[in-house]
Amino acid sequence: MGFADYIVNFLLQMVFTLGIIFLFGKIIALCNGAFYRNFGSHGRTVCFITGFIGTPVHEASHALMCLVFGHKITEIKLFQTNSSDGVLGYVRHSYNPKNLYQKVGNLFIGIAPVLVGALILAGLLYLLIPSLFSDVSSEIAAIDFIGDFGGSFGHIWRAFVYMFSYANTWQWWVFVLVGSLIATHMTLSREDIKGALAGIVAYFFIFLVIDLVLILISGNLLSSFTGGVVAAGTFLLFFFCIFLVISLILLAISYIVRGVSRRI
Repeated sequence: MGFADYIVNFLLQMVFTLGIIFLFGKIIALCNGAFYRNFGSHGRTVCFITGFIGTPVHEASHALMCLVFGHKITEIKLFQTNSSDGVLGYVRHSYNPKNLYQKVGNLFIGIAPVLVGALILAGLLYLLIPSLFSDVSSEIAAIDFIGDFGGSFGHIWRAFVYMFSYANTWQWWVFVLVGSLIATHMTLSREDIKGALAGIVAYFFIFLVIDLVLILISGNLLSSFTGGVVAAGTFLLFFFCIFLVISLILLAISYIVRGVSRRI
C-alpha cells in the first residue's frame, strides 16, 4: 500500500462516520424545520407535544456522551416549557482543553442526538420485533460498498421491504411512533454543531495516526480496520434512512394539514 491507499482509506472512514452523520443530520433538520413551520401558529404546541419524549432523548444523548468522554456536566434540563427563549432543553458542560480524549468528546457530544437516536431505534427494533431485527441485520451485514457498490443498494432495499412487511403488527406501529417522536427532535442546534466542530480536528488527527501505524505494520490491517469502520457506518446508515423516511412522511402529513387548514 502506498500514500494514495492511505488517503483513500482515511477518506472512506470519514465518509462512513462523520459524512453520513452530518449529511443525514442536516437533511432531517431541514425536514423538521419545514414540518413545524407548516403548522403555523400551532407549530410551538406541536413541538411541545413531540418534545415530551423527543427532547429528553436529545438532551440525555448529550449528557451520556459527556459522561463517556469525561466532561463535567454543570447544568442540565431534559425538558422545559416555560423558558423565555423557547429552548426546550439543554446540557452545559466543561472539560480540560489539553486532554485530547475530552477534546474529541466535543465532537461526539455535539452529534450525540443523531448517533444515539439511531442506536435507540436499533435497540427498539430488537426489543419489539427481534425476528425483523435479525432479517434486517443479515441484509446490512451483506452490504459491501467497497467491493460491490451497486449490489449494496439491493440489500438496503430488501431490508426496507422486510421493515414494511411487519406493518400489520402493533409492535411495528409502536416502533414508528417512538421513532417519529425522536426524529422530530434529532435536529442539531447551532450550539451542537459549534461544539462538534471543536473536536473535529482532534478526531481527524487520531484517525490519521491510527491509519499511519496500521499501514506501516501491514496494509491488510489498514484495510481490515477500514472495513470495520465502513460496516459500522453502514449499520447506522440504514437506521438514518429509517429516520429520514419517517421525517419525510411526517413532512408530507404536515403539508396536508396545512392545505386542509387553509381551506377551512
